[in-house]
Amino acid sequence: MPTLKFASLTTLAASILMAGTAFAADPITIKFSHVVAENSPKGQMAEKFKELVEKSSVGDKVDVEVYPNSQLYGDDQVLEAMLLGDVQLAAPSLSKFQKYTDQLQVYDLPFLFEDMAAVERFQNSPTGKQLLTSMQNKGLMGLGYQHNGLKQLSASEPLRVPEDAAGKKFRIQTSDVLQAQFEEIDAAPLKKPFSEVFILLQTGAIDGQENTYSNIYSQKFYEVQPYITESNHGVIDYMVVTSDRFWNGLPDDVRPALQKAMQEALAYGNSIAAQENQEAKQAIIDSGQSEIIELTPEQRQQWVDAMKPVWNQFSDEIGQDVIDAAQAANQG
Repeated sequence: MPTLKFASLTTLAASILMAGTAFAADPITIKFSHVVAENSPKGQMAEKFKELVEKSSVGDKVDVEVYPNSQLYGDDQVLEAMLLGDVQLAAPSLSKFQKYTDQLQVYDLPFLFEDMAAVERFQNSPTGKQLLTSMQNKGLMGLGYQHNGLKQLSASEPLRVPEDAAGKKFRIQTSDVLQAQFEEIDAAPLKKPFSEVFILLQTGAIDGQENTYSNIYSQKFYEVQPYITESNHGVIDYMVVTSDRFWNGLPDDVRPALQKAMQEALAYGNSIAAQENQEAKQAIIDSGQSEIIELTPEQRQQWVDAMKPVWNQFSDEIGQDVIDAAQAANQG
């Protein structure tokens, strides 16, 4: 009996050891949640990251799952879900981080950047890189920036001068800066989830919205918005973000491979962002469903003059040094 009992214990111990080994060998699941279509620049970047990880040296240790079109969470919920460990990667618009840091509001200031090249110069500057770590005390860390593009205004009626927007309801992201931007032109800004925008436009619950050409096209906003004003008044970019706890808890051989894959994926996504916007703009023109209004220099200056007071309104929260660094990026 003692021998049989010992053998049973030995078998049990071996089973536990084997189960533990099998458990340890299970791949690390990374859920990458975002709110736009797969064919958008961000959607393609996320899929490229998944592809690169699968082909990398840690492909058998990591399983990347991409969830587009708000399948898991909207941008307003995903960061809290991340801190709870329900999502490992997300790429919210920079406007969504206000709860965690005031500094990223710099990207929402109207007419701050002259073009996307200036945005990239700022993001590659010491100040831009420092902003990636501005939320670590809240448990979040940025891995890099994904471009979308410059914002245009769409509406149910033509917008040529700021007075045309007065009294109209515009959907905005959750951003106090964007709220102030529209209040400066006597419009009514409404903070609504991205996933609800099409229905709100279609039903006339809102009059307009601001977005890049690629989002306006991929989300079919142009089908329910007869006018698009090419204002280039702001930027929509994203920060790929993860939880500090998750990232620093990764095995030492996994983290560098994921970082490399992410940087390559971001470079890929950013290389096609400008092309995507140009193609989307042309597709909207070809559809004949929405008229693109090109502002004269005088008309555009009226928008600049009307919205620029927002800069001073938020300079203390953002930091004048951050705003100055962003302005300097326009100089090349």
